[in-house]
Amino acid sequence: MSSVDTWRKSSYSGPGDGNECVEIATSTTHVAVRDSKAPTRATLTFPAKTFVTFLEVLKAQSPRD
Repeated sequence: MSSVDTWRKSSYSGPGDGNECVEIATSTTHVAVRDSKAPTRATLTFPAKTFVTFLEVLKAQSPRD
């Protein structure tokens, strides 16, 4: 991922905590993640398939409402 133009914040980011979340940017092959409080610092980049698997594991382990 050489260039990322569109960063999106978490849909769970509300008015009270809107500046303290992660942002993601996607391409057809990769997903980039950064801290919204420090957007010029390090960015983690993952292959898209690996990131999808990561999210599936998180969802499976999260408590149900």
